[in-house]
Amino acid sequence: MSKKTVFITGGARSGKSAFAEKLASELAGKRAYLATAQALDPEMAARIEKHRKDRGLAWDTYEEPLAVAELLKKLSGRYAVVLLDCLTLWLSNVMAHTEGDGVVSFRSDELVSAIKDFSGGCIIVSNEVGLGIVPDNPLARRFRDLAGMLNQRVAQAADEVYFTAAGIPVKIK
Repeated sequence: MSKKTVFITGGARSGKSAFAEKLASELAGKRAYLATAQALDPEMAARIEKHRKDRGLAWDTYEEPLAVAELLKKLSGRYAVVLLDCLTLWLSNVMAHTEGDGVVSFRSDELVSAIKDFSGGCIIVSNEVGLGIVPDNPLARRFRDLAGMLNQRVAQAADEVYFTAAGIPVKIK
């Protein structure tokens, strides 16, 4: 994979993460898993623990809900591939900890730059949240809009883009 960026999007439980892990596991070299989820309740803690166990010892796992760009910069040169899962969780974390779309846009710019600058392969997973109905409240609409714009920016920066549905990845770029 060397310096290739792969962006994988799709709906919830569409097979995005499994496909991303399969792509990464087929590559030689050290692998880093950069998880943005937070264990804010017992069910999420159990999910995170299950994913850690499923990945096994072939991965170095980093859990970072906010400073993802900074961590990518630190990991560059140390890993052949990094898998960032998931962009939409990172976005919701940033939105919860910052005020205004300007700050979110700035943080998104930093992240896209860090992805482009990463020295190895970079696989990014994100939810496609724009396929359903228009949300009924301003916060949900804001999240949907910001996620859509971030996904577009990462897809433009990526060498390959996949959309997953029903466990089937379809290459769209």
